[in-house]
Amino acid sequence: MVDVHSPEQRSRNMSRIRSTNTKPEMIVRSLVHHMGFRYRLHVKGMPGTPDLVFPAHRKIIFVHGCFWHIHRCRYGRVLPATNSEFWSNKRQGNVLRDRRNRRKLQNDGWSILVVWECWTRDVEGKLRPRLTAFLGEKK
Repeated sequence: MVDVHSPEQRSRNMSRIRSTNTKPEMIVRSLVHHMGFRYRLHVKGMPGTPDLVFPAHRKIIFVHGCFWHIHRCRYGRVLPATNSEFWSNKRQGNVLRDRRNRRKLQNDGWSILVVWECWTRDVEGKLRPRLTAFLGEKK
């Protein structure tokens, strides 16, 4: 199947995809802040550059896009029609890298929660309960 965009348009679209300060990440950050927790953002010295780090609690939250990190939801199961081998390798590489980084962090004594993009579409039903279970109630 031929791409509906020219190579220049596709390149422009792809260059606009952000890795930090995404809408799902901002939703998680806002909710966690309102829960009373303070955190550090995108700590570069840690494996995987975690999105939210709670040093006093030894906890980390990663906010993953369902497509990019192959979640089991409908958004993660989308298969690109063009250049499918490249995208399959790219996405599988992301999953393997994530697994390695989580293992390193867990070996260093960190607790980790992966928040999926699809959870941010249902804050009260999916996101808040999982964040509360992971972080606990702020005293």
